[in-house]
Amino acid sequence: MREKLRRDRTVLIMVIPAVVLLLIFNYVPMVGVVTAFQYYDPLIGIWSSDWAGFEQFRAIFADPLFWGALNNTLYLSFVSLVLFFPVPIVLAILLNSVLSERVRNFIQSVVYLPHFFSWVLVITVFQQMLGGAGALNQFLRSHDLQTWDVMTNADTFALLVTFQGVWKEAGWGIIVFLAALAAIDPGLYEASAVDGAGPFRRMWHITLPGLRGGIVLMLVLRLGGALSVGFEQFLIQRAAVGHEAAEVLDTYSFYYGISTGNYSFGAAAGLFKSVISLLLIWGANKLAHFFGEDGLYRK
Repeated sequence: MREKLRRDRTVLIMVIPAVVLLLIFNYVPMVGVVTAFQYYDPLIGIWSSDWAGFEQFRAIFADPLFWGALNNTLYLSFVSLVLFFPVPIVLAILLNSVLSERVRNFIQSVVYLPHFFSWVLVITVFQQMLGGAGALNQFLRSHDLQTWDVMTNADTFALLVTFQGVWKEAGWGIIVFLAALAAIDPGLYEASAVDGAGPFRRMWHITLPGLRGGIVLMLVLRLGGALSVGFEQFLIQRAAVGHEAAEVLDTYSFYYGISTGNYSFGAAAGLFKSVISLLLIWGANKLAHFFGEDGLYRK
């Protein structure tokens, strides 16, 4: 009993710094939400700024640019969900099927690496490959073919940013699924092989059910962050494709709120996004419970 108490005390002490950082950087700044209901003036602070009520929200909802940004955000989130979400699952299953541990570790290291690149570097790499003077267009010119500057094409921008996200984050996203695969009893595969089940049937009846809990959890989290499609990624490329294609809620809040000094306007746009994200994650979690999964927490 004494040893258990000593171990619990040690764990508690180790957790305290993480809790303090969480409070300082995630919860204390939430006090600033009140600026969305004010005519906030940074020179006099939150406590002395005039109260505006819902005036900032009325201004946002009356702005056609806001609805365009919301439409772009939802569309880009949908494209990313359809094209990006299955990739880490497929990669995890493929990596798990590699028999050589050295080869598997090497592949994991290669696909993890882009996660640590900044968006500036990622977009620079894509520019060198797909830009007007990139490798693709140099190849097309050398064969007397028409060039295609993908980086400035508004029509294919949704696919471009999705593939940028896949290259950067898909490798990192397989961590949860590899952990779920490691928890599956190898005896199930051996027994099914003895019964004559082929690789596809083993994947369908053992691998995918073993991943189901992790898939549902990641889907709930993905839906909760559906409106946060990536501020830096879109900020860097907005000028190249135009705001009609690249304006999302985060960049809208920055350009028409913070950049103009209208901090309350930007805070209201950000608060609207946060509330909708909360409703999305709540609804997705309820749907997970409906299908018998835990989601973020048990029912």
